Amino acid sequence: MFIVNSYSLAVVFCFITMMCWGSWGNTQKLASKSWRYELFYWDYVIGMLLFSLVISFTMGSFGQEGRPFLEDLVQVKMSNVLSVIIGGVIFNASNILLSASTSIAGLSVAFPLGVGLSLVLGVIINYIGAPKGDPVVLFIGVALIVVAIICNGIASGKVQKSSDEDKAASRKGIMLAIVAGVLMSLFYRFVAKAMDLNDFAHPAEGMLTPYSAIFIFSVGVFLSNFIFNTFVMRHPFVGEPVSYKAYFSGSLKTHLVGVLGGVQLHRFRQGRSSRILRIGPGRSYDCSDLGCVHLERIQRRLQERLRTALRHVPVLHSRPRLHNSFRRKLMSGTIKRYIHQIK
Repeated sequence: MFIVNSYSLAVVFCFITMMCWGSWGNTQKLASKSWRYELFYWDYVIGMLLFSLVISFTMGSFGQEGRPFLEDLVQVKMSNVLSVIIGGVIFNASNILLSASTSIAGLSVAFPLGVGLSLVLGVIINYIGAPKGDPVVLFIGVALIVVAIICNGIASGKVQKSSDEDKAASRKGIMLAIVAGVLMSLFYRFVAKAMDLNDFAHPAEGMLTPYSAIFIFSVGVFLSNFIFNTFVMRHPFVGEPVSYKAYFSGSLKTHLVGVLGGVQLHRFRQGRSSRILRIGPGRSYDCSDLGCVHLERIQRRLQERLRTALRHVPVLHSRPRLHNSFRRKLMSGTIKRYIHQIK
């Protein structure tokens, strides 16, 4: 199987992970134009399961080091399988709550808060379980991220101007994000417990390699989704109940957006597992969740720039000979969709 043996390559995987973990929420936002998050989440989970199979039969099966995927599954102890499945169940519960929070409070509020709590608690829990790296540098970094999350929350509160009903819904979304963050910080220890984190090339008997763990983890997420997501579909946090009939009536394009979200998230999981041996669970957790905060900040800045540009629209309409090319682009379907999102 493929193993990251270079520290510099492990850092590269960190940046790839940042991009994947920080951007999967945008697929939910994209699908939400015509798709409830409960329906999106089924495609998301299917995407996770499919990608885990692809990555296991490719990167997890080729190479000279470690145990191949199928050989690893045959020899694993049942106690380790159950541990990883429990991790998948906990993660699924937290991620459904995070998706619900995103649909209620918005991406810019739910993600920094939920993932930020997961970051802080996850780094502490994982560092205690496997202390690697300089704790002073690590926790200074965590403290800076906490400050960034607080500043993001303050900025969001000042920008948002809504009615009392909207504020009540926002508070519900914030509470869901907090619960999601706490749960998300707990799942990884169950997964790490089943892997030989000290030697991926020659793992101990009965333990899992990262690729096998990702697959079993995905199975746990998929199976628990029949319970968690079915309950949320019948008893939604906001809006009317939805049925499975609505899911099967969705377009192929909408389903593929959800699958893409699951693939992005699992690329994040695979990247984290692959680099743990080099940089340790604590820093791995720190780097991956940090990406979400940075990408969210970039998105907010781009939206602010677009709002500024739209202030000049009346001028362009009153003087049609100026910047005709810009006017055509502005009135195109793509820009219209962006305008609709930020109003």
